[in-house]
Amino acid sequence: MTPSHPRSPGLAPPHGRRRPAPLPTLVLVGHGSRDPRALATVTALAERVREQRPGLAVRLGHIELNEPLLTDTLAAQRGGEAVLVPLLLSRGQHVKRDIPAAADAAPHLHTRVAAPLGPHPLLAEALHTRLVQAGWPARPLSASERRRHAVVLAAAGSRDPDSAADTATAAALLADRLGVPVVPAYAAPTEACTRTVSTALAALAAEGRTRTAVAAYFTAPGRFATQSTAAAPWLAAAPLGADPALARLVLHRYDQARAAAPATAGPRRLTAA
Repeated sequence: MTPSHPRSPGLAPPHGRRRPAPLPTLVLVGHGSRDPRALATVTALAERVREQRPGLAVRLGHIELNEPLLTDTLAAQRGGEAVLVPLLLSRGQHVKRDIPAAADAAPHLHTRVAAPLGPHPLLAEALHTRLVQAGWPARPLSASERRRHAVVLAAAGSRDPDSAADTATAAALLADRLGVPVVPAYAAPTEACTRTVSTALAALAAEGRTRTAVAAYFTAPGRFATQSTAAAPWLAAAPLGADPALARLVLHRYDQARAAAPATAGPRRLTAA
């Protein structure tokens, strides 16, 4: 009888089987903030993503203000593939230019850049959850209540018209879910995003909306989120944070990017939403 010998660690599995290729690293790309709560929030979101997809390598990198910076996170990965998922809620300069540029500066990696998180129905789910936590009725509103209730969806603002279009779509998704008007408004208005939070609140009050809430359309706490919610005449919801729906959306964008096109080591193209 021929003695068996243990297989050397470096040899391929028997019968021609190959080990499955490792999954691309998921790199969460946060904006960064001077508010210390922001880093704690995106770190908690990263942990939530790991819980939902055990075994997937999840890293964090920031565009500015917080460490690790995205460029450092990518430089620290020695090779292989990575999918960059922006923790941003609409298209704009960071999504279209800054994140792809950081990926291009890491030629040792094969990368894909996913679409921003919004707009998407899972964001409407997370926004609804935050509103209920702040005091919005959990039950469906009556007809008379719907005439008095409304929401201002407070976002950061951008010079890019695509950002305004994405935020308007997000507002429409939330309005469909709640059954009341949801008006997009901006903490830092621009020529593309002109309506301020205070202007939106005043217009709704003039229509007889006596129960208007402010929904913080921000991934994490920061100056703009604090400024927006401080203007609320009734109740104000917290930013999206580490909501389970947000973690599911991160993984959805990751899977979309993986399925859309092979990873490249050349100029990157944003994966379509």
